[in-house]
Amino acid sequence: IAGIRETDEKFYYIVQEEKNYRESLTHCRIRGGMLAMPKDEVVNTLLADYVAKSGFFRVFIGVNDLEREGQYVFTDNSPLQNYSNWKEGEPSDPYGNEDCVEMLSSGRWNDTECHLTMYFVCEFVKKKG
Repeated sequence: IAGIRETDEKFYYIVQEEKNYRESLTHCRIRGGMLAMPKDEVVNTLLADYVAKSGFFRVFIGVNDLEREGQYVFTDNSPLQNYSNWKEGEPSDPYGNEDCVEMLSSGRWNDTECHLTMYFVCEFVKKKG
């Protein structure tokens, strides 16, 4: 187990089971979390470090353009207006099939096909109290 990473508000957990994007979403939700949404550089760097130190190359994160092609949103439906970290030349989606997003161990994002299976990161809000 790669352990967990945490911020003041949330903790993050890499699930070491290969699942496609929708299965990843469901897995996190059933456990009371969401597919991880790196909404700022602090969280993105934390996740990239986590992925790299765990020895993985890529993981699904909670970003997609399934609803409207080219309009990427986080899994809570908030737009990517304040932060994104696309790899150079991405999102490319040459054939219109790359609607889901993976984070590479560099921390950069790449749009990829949703049916592919890989490890993924869930985020959980810490209980106040």
